[in-house]
Amino acid sequence: MASHDLQEPLRKVRTFGDRLLSKYGDSLGENGRDYIARMQNASARMQTLISDLLTYSRVTTKTQPFSRVDLNTLVQEVLSDLEVRIEEVNARIDIRDLPVLPADPLQMRQLFQNMIGNALKFHVKNRTPVVKIYGLQPEAFDAATQDPGREEPLYRIVFEDNGIGFDDKQAERIFGVFQRLHGRNEYEGTGVGLAVCKKIAETHGGSIIAEGRPGQGAKFIVYLAARQMENLKVQTRVDIPEMDMKTTKDLANG
Repeated sequence: MASHDLQEPLRKVRTFGDRLLSKYGDSLGENGRDYIARMQNASARMQTLISDLLTYSRVTTKTQPFSRVDLNTLVQEVLSDLEVRIEEVNARIDIRDLPVLPADPLQMRQLFQNMIGNALKFHVKNRTPVVKIYGLQPEAFDAATQDPGREEPLYRIVFEDNGIGFDDKQAERIFGVFQRLHGRNEYEGTGVGLAVCKKIAETHGGSIIAEGRPGQGAKFIVYLAARQMENLKVQTRVDIPEMDMKTTKDLANG
């Protein structure tokens, strides 16, 4: 409801901005047209932020009953959706040993699409992007507490790339909502994708950890519960963090 209420005024702002440019663009002058362009860019970015927050909140409020999901079949469907992007950057995708596991199929699809999309986006120019996706046998391991004594085994799904990477000191920060390591002029996006992936992993009784090396690539290990969680309790309310000053400033500057 909040998302709908917020997006309607934004649509009006963009609509009247378009009409101003269409009918009075010539008389507005260069500065006037620039002001409207900035307004339109800020409105479009705000609409994207709202949409991404809605996606983030739905991870816990729109969970479907778990079913057996063949990740090998699912990843092929995701690669088909990303076919154009893969061809644009001439990427190579290597897939092996993915399991069949109990999961929400829609959320698994979103997880894979976000992870592969990130690997393609943060590639190194003049280097063929290589994305490796593979599964490891379940082990009794709690990724969040590093406690090997956890009774419930966890599947491990690894996403590894040879992209721009990141400093390991930023490994926790990148999973925060609106957290970006690069300016939006360098790479598109709002900084919500990895937060969504983390929430999906947690909804499936697991977690996600990241390892990176600047200029050499990144590795994400997703942990998912190996057994069906029949009495899965899902949050019905998600607290959305306030935008930081940098995000607010970005919106103001268009």
